[in-house]
Amino acid sequence: MSNKDISPGMVTLLATASGLIVASLYYAQTLVGPISAATGLSPEAAGLIVTLTQIGYTLGLLFIVPLGDLLENRRLIFTGLLFTSAMLVLAAISSSAWMFLTAALGIGLGSVAAQIIVPFAAHLSQEATRGATVGKVVSGLLLGIMLSRPAASLVADATSWHVVFAGAAVLVLIVAFVLRAGLPQRVPNHHIGYPKLMASLWHLFLQTPVLRRRAAYHAGLFGSFSLFWTVTPLMLAGPQFHLSQTGIAIFALVGMAGAIASPIAGKLADKGHTLMATAAALVLGVLGFALPLVAPGSRDIALAVLVIASIVLDMGVAANLVLGQRAIFSLGAEVRSRLNGVYFALFFAGGAAGSALGGWVFATHGWRGALLAGMAFNAAALLYWVTEYLGHASQRKAA
Repeated sequence: MSNKDISPGMVTLLATASGLIVASLYYAQTLVGPISAATGLSPEAAGLIVTLTQIGYTLGLLFIVPLGDLLENRRLIFTGLLFTSAMLVLAAISSSAWMFLTAALGIGLGSVAAQIIVPFAAHLSQEATRGATVGKVVSGLLLGIMLSRPAASLVADATSWHVVFAGAAVLVLIVAFVLRAGLPQRVPNHHIGYPKLMASLWHLFLQTPVLRRRAAYHAGLFGSFSLFWTVTPLMLAGPQFHLSQTGIAIFALVGMAGAIASPIAGKLADKGHTLMATAAALVLGVLGFALPLVAPGSRDIALAVLVIASIVLDMGVAANLVLGQRAIFSLGAEVRSRLNGVYFALFFAGGAAGSALGGWVFATHGWRGALLAGMAFNAAALLYWVTEYLGHASQRKAA
């Protein structure tokens, strides 16, 4: 790697591209109701709209992202984005459940290009600024996630959900060509075959305690995040709040304030405060579900509390994601893409479980049951963090 650090312009390009790419995974979250109605999905199965996208993303993380340690990165990103654009077109023209769910799986599969970009940014950065750089790129990624929900609602309200996916297909295609023109080439030094590359993932998982722990923490947080954003639009459109798609869009837009936690977490990680910053992120995740549970019956106050809860939850997710990536990116450039792929695959499996469980719990046990299920994801991760804290404490005592 060159002694020159990554330029601010390149950080901006990678952050913007990551946000626009990963947004494709989330347009459907606030449109679950109209999409399921148009394609004939039952309320109990509506969560599949989000779950299939996350399953596709998880598969891509396991089987495509590791290729970033083997193949030229710019070409890999470009190819993935062309495929994503084609799948977004299929979503836009879908008229049946099987067509849309197939497209959702494909969108998830291709959008993993964003997770080849994040290690790319780490590769171009110096060690002293790597956490801050990753934090900025992940901020762009998270802004894409958070803006995708209100943007989808607003466009769907003004036109239809079909237009949302058609517009996304054009955006992703533009990003593909801009990145092909703007990114430097990066050819990894590995010359192993794909089967050996894939076999190494299991070895990395077994031999890297930091990876296992960081993935477990974020599986809990991301599972709750996916559950929240699967059921909350349904709750907001229901009899208690009666919000339109535009109202849901404004709600989701306010929630994006949580992205401010990303660069803060990156700087804390660079200064060696990862352990306590992780605890803070997990506690924020628990609070995000505790607040609506104790909200009063008044519609306006309950809505205000829910807005605050969404910001708090998004802050916890944003911070913990950066803390996890900073930790695993410090383990070696030669395995960075594979570590990132395994990390994201594991916690996206938690996300898929959260969205699937959320749809079912909300349909069968209501809003309170969904909130308790979401809190359980974060509480489990926080309990696991306690074991790390106790381990550090015993090491300090022994020293």
